Amino acid sequence: MQHVITLVPGDGIGPEVTKPTLKIIKATGVKVKWETHLAGAEALKKHGTTIPKQLMHSFEKNKIALKGPVTTPVGEGFASVNVELRQTFDLYANLRPIKNLPGVKARYSNVDLIVVRENTEGLYSGIEHEVVPGVMESLKIITEKASTRIAKFAFDFARAHGRKKVAAIHKANIMKLTDGLFLDCARRMSAHYTDVAFSDLIVDNACLQLVLDPLKLDVLLLENLYGDIVSDLAAGLVGGLGVVPGANFGDQHALFETVHGSAPDIKGKNIANPTAMILAAVMMLNHLGEEKAAKRISTALETVLQRGDRLTPDLGGSATTTKFADAIIREIER
Repeated sequence: MQHVITLVPGDGIGPEVTKPTLKIIKATGVKVKWETHLAGAEALKKHGTTIPKQLMHSFEKNKIALKGPVTTPVGEGFASVNVELRQTFDLYANLRPIKNLPGVKARYSNVDLIVVRENTEGLYSGIEHEVVPGVMESLKIITEKASTRIAKFAFDFARAHGRKKVAAIHKANIMKLTDGLFLDCARRMSAHYTDVAFSDLIVDNACLQLVLDPLKLDVLLLENLYGDIVSDLAAGLVGGLGVVPGANFGDQHALFETVHGSAPDIKGKNIANPTAMILAAVMMLNHLGEEKAAKRISTALETVLQRGDRLTPDLGGSATTTKFADAIIREIER
């Protein structure tokens, strides 16, 4: 069987971590036809838009995409490509597994968290306007529909993967209507999953508990902005954004991606760590039913990381991106 997948290499180091990942997938024998499209600043230069129609049509048709990092300008410039893709294709569930990898130095060991983030509304949506000069307003919209379906997603995931606990993270003590609705939807949904323990934490306390003892937590359920912040904090517990993948799910479409930035300062130096992109591909292959190939890649990756002689500079080694990926391919082909 040949899979047809939309590919967005991204910009900055995006193409440098994408290329070896495709070679690694090929080494497993999985057949893929890639439809490659630009997005972000590079697409704006060539097509006059950050998300060309060709990309949108490809993803609409294929329903599966693999995406590298895309730069989002800070405080100016074009809107986030990530946000637009999520909203256009209703990719309402963002899933980030946070887990220690062998050989990767981290502040904690045995961390195994799942961050489930609502992806379509809340403050992160960027609904803003100028009231009068010098006064800006940002709207936080929370709906029962979106809160209920993300809660169901979190509980369904927990049950399907043998997870024992779901904790809703909120600020309902202050935002009693918006966060209150989100929390109420989670509580009501928990009544249908008596095999999964439910609790809730105020978001600032949740950050404190993650830093003190992340092993106490299991599946975290968050609205959009909190999820963005907490998922990065959680990545810091296991070695950083370079070793953590992400996925975005809707009812029809799924997009798998790195969650780190485009790192333009090391672009073209062949020293970027492709681990996050490789793990995103592993998530994608599992989603496609290619579990054996996914397992071969994750096992090979862990072997190379644990051996420690082909690590990229961010992991404490001196290997190039190419040498790191080639070591993984050799393990797959053994």
